[in-house]
Amino acid sequence: MKRSKGQRVGTRSILRRRKNERSRLNIRRVMHQYEEGDRVAIVLDGGQQGGMPHRRFNGRTGFIQKRQGVAWIVAVKDGNMQKTVIARAEHLRPLE
Repeated sequence: MKRSKGQRVGTRSILRRRKNERSRLNIRRVMHQYEEGDRVAIVLDGGQQGGMPHRRFNGRTGFIQKRQGVAWIVAVKDGNMQKTVIARAEHLRPLE
């Protein structure tokens, strides 16, 4: 059988949530209002599939550029390249 090559292949341990966090939505993270230039960490939430960036950006930090609908556009440095990631608020955490 041919091996699947989906976007979430190999994410069994990356997107796993602890037992006490399952089926919970962190309302403080969702309702947080970001401004342009705020530093954020991209931390994928396996319980929320909508607006999830690619798993390669899990754990990266970036800067908020602007808002796009209910999501945010984040500038992330990937190696020597500057990339833009579109992610919803469930997958972002504010940094000081």
